[in-house]
Amino acid sequence: MTAEATNPGAPSRRRGRPRIDLRRLGRAALLGPAARDRLPDAIGHVAEAHRAHHPDADLAVLRRAYVLAESSHRGQMRKSGEPYITHPLAVTLILAELGAETTTLTASLLHDTVEDTDVTLEQVHREFGDEVAYLVDGVTKLEKVDYGAAAEPETFRKMLVATGNDVRVMSIKLADRLHNMRTLGVMRPEKQARIAKVTRDVLIPLAERLGVQALKTELEDLVFAILHPEEYENTRAVIADNATAGDALAAIADDVRTVLREAGITAEVLIRPRHFVSVHRVRLKRGELRGTDFGRLLVLVSEDADCYGVLGELHTCFTPVISEFKDFIAAPKFNLYQSLHTAVASTDGSVAEVLIRTHQMHKVAEAGVVALGNPYVATDGAEPTEDGERVDPTRPGWLSRLLDWQESTPDPDTFWTSLRADLAQDREITVFRADGGTLGLPAGASCVDAAYAQYGERAHACVGARVNGRLATLSTVLGDGDTVQPLLAQDPASGPSPDWLDHARTPAARIAIAGWLADHPEGALAPASAPRAPAAVTTDRPDSANAVTELAGATVRLAGCCTPVPPDAVTGFAVRGGVVTVHRAECPAVLRMRALGRAPVGVSWGDAIECRVTLVAESFVRPRLLADLTEAIATEGAAIVSATVEPPSEQRVRHTYTLQLPDAAGLPALMRAMRDVAGVYDVTRAQHPARA
Repeated sequence: MTAEATNPGAPSRRRGRPRIDLRRLGRAALLGPAARDRLPDAIGHVAEAHRAHHPDADLAVLRRAYVLAESSHRGQMRKSGEPYITHPLAVTLILAELGAETTTLTASLLHDTVEDTDVTLEQVHREFGDEVAYLVDGVTKLEKVDYGAAAEPETFRKMLVATGNDVRVMSIKLADRLHNMRTLGVMRPEKQARIAKVTRDVLIPLAERLGVQALKTELEDLVFAILHPEEYENTRAVIADNATAGDALAAIADDVRTVLREAGITAEVLIRPRHFVSVHRVRLKRGELRGTDFGRLLVLVSEDADCYGVLGELHTCFTPVISEFKDFIAAPKFNLYQSLHTAVASTDGSVAEVLIRTHQMHKVAEAGVVALGNPYVATDGAEPTEDGERVDPTRPGWLSRLLDWQESTPDPDTFWTSLRADLAQDREITVFRADGGTLGLPAGASCVDAAYAQYGERAHACVGARVNGRLATLSTVLGDGDTVQPLLAQDPASGPSPDWLDHARTPAARIAIAGWLADHPEGALAPASAPRAPAAVTTDRPDSANAVTELAGATVRLAGCCTPVPPDAVTGFAVRGGVVTVHRAECPAVLRMRALGRAPVGVSWGDAIECRVTLVAESFVRPRLLADLTEAIATEGAAIVSATVEPPSEQRVRHTYTLQLPDAAGLPALMRAMRDVAGVYDVTRAQHPARA
């Protein structure tokens, strides 16, 4: 067998493996020769591109959609001076080039009709069916007259929710934005910059996550030209000055073809020039560019096994740069991307990066979710669930998590900020739960994120975690493949510390923590719970407060920050849910609550003699310390409600115990007994300072 040699300089495109080059699609290619007083039938260009990927496609529905779109947009003009119909046609042609199926193309032709013309969604539904109507509705913007400044974030929220049910919604939006970015030059500079920033912060990350590299790379270059014009021009000049740089790659490509031919591996070897942003990044990383830095070699084969065969031949016949090897076939990226990455050096020292993948992998790498077609075909149509909603069976995990946390952010500004922060995290890890399940988290996620991903609001009571079987702080950053087991306190009054926000990377965790702290202002004064690693024992004794409040019908709860006991001087504050929280009079939380304008509520101790108290034991590290302390506590007749042990630091360790005493009068004796334990140098009542 022989390797198939491809001339990298030839402009022709293979019908079987078209190289997607969206920049060539301009207005002239779209409209063809214009006739006076009428629009050309540009649907022929769409049909040709569509049939290249779907030879048996029924074009009748596309023609009907075009007729409706053309007639409804007739008389409308773009700011560039072109007839408005050129925009939906361009969007549809972009998607057709990517290989989108007929339903997506039909919806893209109609995507602005409901928004900008007298066509109604009911009319689209009646003439083209449920799926087309759903896609059109998904990309239809919300009116500023109804939503004001919130129109843009709420439109994206609506679009993302629709994408969760059918990912083709976002495919149409990305193609729509690409054509708008191509024609953005007619806008005012400030509007260009605003649109480019939203594209950079939201749509480019979405294109990356959906794997639509053909759209992502061009959007990056267009944004680069608008937001960084000087760097763009410098990069363009560098590329122009190195017009012959491809010769170095061409020589290595010839050597690769020879090696694969002699090995009997049928492969297609191509040269892929880097786009502007890629060249700019390489230039920042390496400084002076080499001839081989302006592109990469792409080797396409038929089977997965052939990819590794090619890799073996390259690493045998060339000098491999081992640090550049990555296997995204065995471990695909979260955006469906699969490929082998490596770099090899030729005999003259030139180093070339090489991508090795199958033809199908290449199609998915370029078109991403667009290449997957209709997600409902396998299930014989989009069947509604019990609540009438559709659920895309191909929905990626990151999108499911995004849809979950957005439900907790009704405020548009909070949603918009959280969305941008979430999309900025462009790498994902998978961690294992103790029960064998998995959690998908962004790279850099901590045990805090894992706790909220697994337990939701129950994670408010998290006191530590085990990572790969060892106790770890909640601030511990997780790695890909780690096993994590969040540990929850038995005390339902437990809550997160403000410091948890420093360790939370996921919007779900941050929104839940911030919500709890807003509802429990006194809880914001508690110390950081992130360092806690628990060893807990629980009791069946009742959780009741021995205090009486003058507020009728209120439930009394002793504050965890100072754990008052009789005969401490106390004061109370009303919180949500008809609860009065009781603090020691000297507790810093009291000053904080008064500063916030919270009125104190009178409280007094009741007749019961039982009490609950939190003690902190400071000690030196030694074996059996925990056993000896718990034995001393048991000897004094106290029951352990919960216990946490912080990781040792400088041969010192801190134990925190919440204890139920049969009689408050026994507290001094209990503290003396704990101080008498070998290695313990101090035992104090929990008293947490107010935060600045």
